[in-house]
Amino acid sequence: MAEKREQVVATKFVQWDVPPLESLCNSKVYLLRAKLNRGECMSREEKNWLCEAVNSNTYFRTAVLLQGYRFDFFDVLKKYLVNQYGQWTEYHAPDRTSLRAYLYGRINQIVEIPKY
Repeated sequence: MAEKREQVVATKFVQWDVPPLESLCNSKVYLLRAKLNRGECMSREEKNWLCEAVNSNTYFRTAVLLQGYRFDFFDVLKKYLVNQYGQWTEYHAPDRTSLRAYLYGRINQIVEIPKY
């Protein structure tokens, strides 16, 4: 009989002292990660916000940072290669629609890279 283990909402990624994770329980990223851990689906606004938050982050490719904590969304993000202006660039997004909303200008091609 396998027990269902509690899913992690966030992990600390800095060496200095930070406020407890419970102090962030009203933040947008905390509420979204908790919602996904419960098995609920994201709305279009949440998908668009997550795509922008992940791709504008310079530290981690699949996580959103908040006050020294790393909220990882690897389980709901897909990897895409985008051809724009003759150049290929890698992005992470929940779906193509949110990726298109995030990008500006002409998009020649979007290719999803499967997870293995």
